[in-house]
Amino acid sequence: MSETAAAPVQNAPAPAPNPKTPSAPKRELTRQQKAAAVIVSLGTEKASQLYQYMDPEDVEQITLEVAKLGYLDSASTEDVLNEYYQMCMTNKAVTEGGLEYAKAVLERAFGSQTASQLLEKVTKSLKNREFSFLNKADEKSLYAALQHERPQTIALVLSYVDPEKSAAVIEELDPERQVKVVESIANMESASPAAVKIIEAEMEKRFSNIMTTNNVKVGGVDYVADVMNNLDRASEKSIFDRLSAYNEDLADEIRKRMFVFEDIVTMDDRSVQRFVRDCDPKDLVLALKGANSDVANKIFANVSTRMAQSIRDDLEVTVNVRIRDVEAAQQRIVGIIRDLEEKNELIILKGGKDDIIA
Repeated sequence: MSETAAAPVQNAPAPAPNPKTPSAPKRELTRQQKAAAVIVSLGTEKASQLYQYMDPEDVEQITLEVAKLGYLDSASTEDVLNEYYQMCMTNKAVTEGGLEYAKAVLERAFGSQTASQLLEKVTKSLKNREFSFLNKADEKSLYAALQHERPQTIALVLSYVDPEKSAAVIEELDPERQVKVVESIANMESASPAAVKIIEAEMEKRFSNIMTTNNVKVGGVDYVADVMNNLDRASEKSIFDRLSAYNEDLADEIRKRMFVFEDIVTMDDRSVQRFVRDCDPKDLVLALKGANSDVANKIFANVSTRMAQSIRDDLEVTVNVRIRDVEAAQQRIVGIIRDLEEKNELIILKGGKDDIIA
């Protein structure tokens, strides 16, 4: 009945010309309306097959959207189907070949800009944060729940937590476990449903249910670099020193993905001049007290002669400084630099991957 009834609509003659139609703005659709448009385009037979794989609540919601959809012009329908096709292709490429493979495929198919947008959407979707409830727990509660777990278990759980909170938990671990957790996160690429179910069994008494049905990208070097960026300076140094002793390649790779105080020497002059304006002069003095000459020369070259001399004078009279005060000052300056980078007010070169146009 429904397919027969749909035929006259598809074969009906075009409506009388309306001069306003060509210039009418495209209808903006919600995600639910887009899903309904795809269902309608599939036809009743294929749509009913798709319904078999959906939760009853989703079937109810999408059926309601189909009923409310009304008329959808061909251009809007084509846009929705094209978006749906791109997302399906992206999902397939990511799950079958990983992010690098997916990026290569999508760039060839859609261009680099569209590929990046699709990958961002799909990776967020694939990393379906069944662990999102962990973000409701504070750092102390999270540490209390994880402190006696194996480093691999801690790494998996922290891979689903915001970097700031992960860093706070790692800071509470003893130095040896810190290194093992950081290394496990860096070497992690995907979590299988079986592995997550094991974690669920171990953690269900302390957290809500943890469930997953897809292999999802978690951890990795980029993520652990973000975590390291949020650690205090002392923990950061301790982890890098110990990790470099037996896995120097990994330590170097993590360093390439993050920004530390010594990396000021890699910044362009304009960027140095920009962050210096926001720094407390006292922090500059303290930070340079424990810095190498290359960093000091970079900063002196990008401040006024008067300011450079003032800093040198203060350095001469500043003695008996605690290491933790120097590290705290360096960390505050790094925080300023990272904040300015997020606002696109300066540039940080990460691992030589960024191309700069003067």
